[in-house]
Amino acid sequence: MSRPMDEDVVTKNEEEEFNTGPLSVLMMSVKNNTQVLINCRNNKKLLGRVRAFDRHCNMVLENVREMWTEVPKTGKGKKKAQPVNKDRFISKMFLRGDSVIIVLRNPK
Repeated sequence: MSRPMDEDVVTKNEEEEFNTGPLSVLMMSVKNNTQVLINCRNNKKLLGRVRAFDRHCNMVLENVREMWTEVPKTGKGKKKAQPVNKDRFISKMFLRGDSVIIVLRNPK
């Protein structure tokens, strides 16, 4: 039976993975305090700075602009209303990783 890896080996592997793997986008945002754009499963977009994250893509975000569109209700006989862009500011939030679809770093 194989011996479980030492804690520090696991930590080292995870750190290496964060610096080079797909999660490096989040790591760079934490290190350089840069913005990322996150598409979420609720059809909202979050533009903000990543304070912290883990392997599940759970994130603590700061200075977040949440953006989405809403179609206003129309009265009887009116034609279909155009979608309206909405947004709000959130100074600090925790985002659960399972709601993340894609993370884009801010284009330079």
